[in-house]
Amino acid sequence: MRHKSSLFVRWADLDAFGHINNAAYLVYVQEARADFTWYSRMGRGESPIFADMVVARAEVDFIEPIYVGGVNVDVEIYVVRIGTASFELAYEISYQGVLSSKAKTVQVAVSMETKKSRPINDVEREFLSKYLDQPSEAK
Repeated sequence: MRHKSSLFVRWADLDAFGHINNAAYLVYVQEARADFTWYSRMGRGESPIFADMVVARAEVDFIEPIYVGGVNVDVEIYVVRIGTASFELAYEISYQGVLSSKAKTVQVAVSMETKKSRPINDVEREFLSKYLDQPSEAK
């Protein structure tokens, strides 16, 4: 299963080349992740999850530029790996069905008291396991 978000491309997201700037993709990834762990859950009457995690790594592969603002891009999220205290998410960002970029992030669960990593609990592991998936074929 995958989580799907639709995100608005702002005029400010475009750069001098007229396409979405590389830095904006990490903002889309962040917003989609917040929807995945917070907003969509709240919309279903569930509590947010992973309020106490940090991003330890982020990478983006740019495949096809998007040369337009004022539109929505689609972001699909799935879980690649679940470790003891960390998990890896993958993202596919597309516009009008064309894959634009792929991204990955590694998150680490953190104790708010100690500010150190902590084990992923059973509720979090169950949530992540529902989204454990594999990448789709390039479109």
